[in-house]
This record gives sequence, structure tokens and C-alpha cells, in this order.
Amino acid sequence: MASPKTEKATFACGCFWGVQAAFDRVKGVVKTTVGYTGGHLGKPTYEDVCTGRTGHAEAIEVEFDPKRTTYEKLLGTFFSSHDPTQVNRQCPDAGSQYRSAIFYHDGAQKKAASKAKDALEKQKKYSKPIATEVVKASAFYPAEEHHQKYLEKRGQFVCH
Repeated sequence: MASPKTEKATFACGCFWGVQAAFDRVKGVVKTTVGYTGGHLGKPTYEDVCTGRTGHAEAIEVEFDPKRTTYEKLLGTFFSSHDPTQVNRQCPDAGSQYRSAIFYHDGAQKKAASKAKDALEKQKKYSKPIATEVVKASAFYPAEEHHQKYLEKRGQFVCH
């Protein structure tokens, strides 16, 4: 849970390892946790989610200080960290667990996420429509410890 001075944002944009590294570089981000959300199985494991049958997405929960960064800035990081036109895949990873999704925590986040998605669509930066889902946040299950800060532990900054 976010502290009284921080807020929470949750995103899914493919493999969570590289996404965590991207959000960790944003000034004002206090903490990041990779995990699983958006599915129907309680307390899923990585192996469960990899089957593609739990409905969960690999996701990141971002705790941030709204006095040092904005939700809109985080949305920018989200959209620049993956190809939001891909349906259920990113790079070599395929399956619904790799979908593009913004999990909003309140009405303001829902409005900002929809506005950012619509603006990106209108820019026609991509030849295909934006596939990112904007859905209400549900239970978030942190991934196993060896997945947390995975790239950092290995001295890497990107997955692919």
C-alpha cells in the first residue's frame, strides 16, 4: 500500500523485467514491484501465469511521489517502454500475460489514461491502432523475489 504522501500506479506492457528498469529511472518513483494482476487465480506463481490460463498480466506496481512526478509522466514512460499496438505480445514474448494494459486506481487515473491513449491514437505515430486496455485495478500479487529488480541484479538495463 502506498504511504499517505505517495500514490500507486499499475501497468502491464510485456515482460516486467525491462519495464521495472524503465520506471526505476523516473525521478519521483519511490518503489517498484513486479507481479501479476488482472486475472482470476488467487496468489498466482510465475509458472501459473506463464500458462496463459490465469488471466493475469505480468505487471508493475509503481509507488510515486506526486510532488516529484505526475501520473501523466508515468503514462509517458509506460507508452515509450513497449509497442502499445501489439495484442497479447511484446518482442518474442506471446500470450495474454504480455498484454498492454493500464490498471487505474481512481477516476482521475482512468481519465488521464484514456486521454493519453486517445492522444497517442490521434498522433498516428503507429500504423496500427493502440491495443492498450484501460481497466480498473484489481488484486496485485508481487512476483517471486528472484524476479524483483531482475535486470539490476544482473547489471543489465534492457531485456531485448
